[in-house]
Amino acid sequence: MHVTGRLSAGRDALERIHATGARGGLLALLVAAIMLPQWLGGEALAAALRYDRASVTAGELFRLLTGQFVHLDRLHALANAAGAVMIWALVGGALSASRWLWVTGLSLLAVAAGLWWFSPEVAWYVGASGMLHGLLAAGAVTQAVRGDPLARLVLLIVAAKLIWEQWSGPLPFAGDSAVVVDAHLYGCVGGVLAAILRRPPRTSL
Repeated sequence: MHVTGRLSAGRDALERIHATGARGGLLALLVAAIMLPQWLGGEALAAALRYDRASVTAGELFRLLTGQFVHLDRLHALANAAGAVMIWALVGGALSASRWLWVTGLSLLAVAAGLWWFSPEVAWYVGASGMLHGLLAAGAVTQAVRGDPLARLVLLIVAAKLIWEQWSGPLPFAGDSAVVVDAHLYGCVGGVLAAILRRPPRTSL
């Protein structure tokens, strides 16, 4: 009974952060995609896969996407993975797993396209923060449409953050690392478009 109780409590905890079933599998895949490249390949793999404008110009188009799954270091990767879990806990129940895949894909593409077309001054970029901003925006928009006041507050906070970043640069507590704030904006645009273009039904699947 003791073991059964622990298992039940663990499952309840996972359900509270929407990490069971297909959604849970997708979250696990996302966390692995964020963490493993840095843990397995380190700086060498990051250099080979990062978004690098000169290399993309030379034909290495894969870097437009792979750069969003490599990081500055293990701490950076861990922070992004933790961000994914926090976003799932906050808005993971807003969409089905298949629709989260759609949001993820469009957010990744929005970051890649935005950096390439609208931020020519960005020579290189690593990290999943742009895509994560897209996930948060899509989930919050979906929940806000359903009348969730917390989701509306989240949208206000995200909007204020984006305005600050575009006006003044990274937030004061962002640390010494070079933060490409444009990626956050582009990811949010992709997430909002994903939510609008394929709005889910009002009941969760």
